[in-house]
Amino acid sequence: MHQAEIIVLLFALVAVLAVLACKVALPYPIVLVIGGLALSFVPRLPEVKLNPDTVFYFILPALLYPAALFTSWRDFRRNLRPILLLAIGLVLVTTVTVAWIAHTILPTLPWAAAFALGAIVSPPDAIAATAILRRLGVPHRIEAILEGESLVNDATALVALQFAIAALLTGTFSLGDAAIRFAWVAAGGIAFGLLVGLVMRWVQRHLDDPPIQITVSLLTPFVAYLPAERLHVSGVLATVAAGIFLGWHSPLIVTPRYRLQAFAFWEMVVFLLNGFVFIVIGLQLPGLLRALNRESLAGPLITAIVISITVILVRFAWVLPATYLPRLLSRKLRARYQIPPWQDVAVVGWAGMRGVVSLAAAFALPLALSNGSPFPGRDYILFFAFSVILATLVLQGLTLPYLIRKLGITHDGEADEEERRARLEANKAAIELIEELRANGKFSPDTVGRLRAEYDERVEQLQLCAENPDDCRGEIATPQYQRLQRKALRAERQTIIRLRNERVINDDALRRIQRDLDLAEARLTGG
Repeated sequence: MHQAEIIVLLFALVAVLAVLACKVALPYPIVLVIGGLALSFVPRLPEVKLNPDTVFYFILPALLYPAALFTSWRDFRRNLRPILLLAIGLVLVTTVTVAWIAHTILPTLPWAAAFALGAIVSPPDAIAATAILRRLGVPHRIEAILEGESLVNDATALVALQFAIAALLTGTFSLGDAAIRFAWVAAGGIAFGLLVGLVMRWVQRHLDDPPIQITVSLLTPFVAYLPAERLHVSGVLATVAAGIFLGWHSPLIVTPRYRLQAFAFWEMVVFLLNGFVFIVIGLQLPGLLRALNRESLAGPLITAIVISITVILVRFAWVLPATYLPRLLSRKLRARYQIPPWQDVAVVGWAGMRGVVSLAAAFALPLALSNGSPFPGRDYILFFAFSVILATLVLQGLTLPYLIRKLGITHDGEADEEERRARLEANKAAIELIEELRANGKFSPDTVGRLRAEYDERVEQLQLCAENPDDCRGEIATPQYQRLQRKALRAERQTIIRLRNERVINDDALRRIQRDLDLAEARLTGG
């Protein structure tokens, strides 16, 4: 089977398993991993190897950039303290703890190799967690913290991994040099990312062609990531900085046509890449087992279980004190930050699933040291990393919805209420402008009256939903109004399709009218 055929087959499986995930009401990353795992045991199936370069230089930038692009800078800044405590503090603590456990169980594993294992399994992948949280509905702050953590933690883990590998290759390590190097890598990555953001903002401002603009947007993460890595600064932070910068400025520099198409484009790219990497994770098991077939699997399996439990417990042991101790010890922090309920903290502690970055980092370990000897414990590290990913994805991913329901956590409606207030204020501003233009006499009274009536209708619906938020359930219009307008839009759709079928209009006219109807329905539901 040719490589192109294998890739097409994998994407077809992604589509099939995603549909299955919807039918069984499970997060699609978990179904894809389990599906890939089951598929790996099919006889005579070509082996699919995870290429680390493909992950680090192609998939990772393409996933980080849209996540940063659509991140709220306000929410990121507001939750910067817990985000950095998780993305830097927890990653480093996990690295050290896992290294100590691994070296204790396997004394033959050098300390540097044990630290490499700790760095590999330390960064959670929030894709599966956010997929669950958004579907179930949790307080907005939990989503913001987990998404912010996932943007930064990869950089911390990958830098720590580089130091561990360098220590193994050279036999020396200096904590002071490592701290200075880490600061330089982080600051340099952010600075380079902001520079790329400035350049791309200028480019986008001078373009008005959605296909070209989307192409520029697609190239942006690679323009930030690849040169940053060449400059030996953090490509992850460069990509994140560029994405957040452009996300903040894009409402002022790009056209509505581009925004409508770009959002759909990035949504599809993220889904396909996520689906691909999760199914490929499951397909790695046969190769890992073959690497360990020279001995019994009982010992490595027990060690893998211990390391997986360690990874889960360390997150809890960090999250609880990091949340409450600073507030208990500092009156200033108590006054500035509201003490979160322990239920919210428990969800953040349990949402620590690992993903493709951990496995790619394990596969990226060198095969041999500078003296030609094999990299110590490489096969074990690969197996342990895969085991941690599988255990956290399946165990935590499947139980997270149950935990959320058991703790009684519900959507706080904060984002919906902010949206309604903003829409109401924007519509009132438009009404004020319409009245000014009416007074100037630049437009006919009939035109002004029709447009004013439309805005009055929107304001009325928004006010009704503000008075009864439970009835609207996050929508921007009352259920009765939505049902009526959907029926009217359906009648319009049926009419234009009938006219097309009767050869009264052509397909181009049909598609243009359908686009307006689609936008009207999306505006009605806030979609």
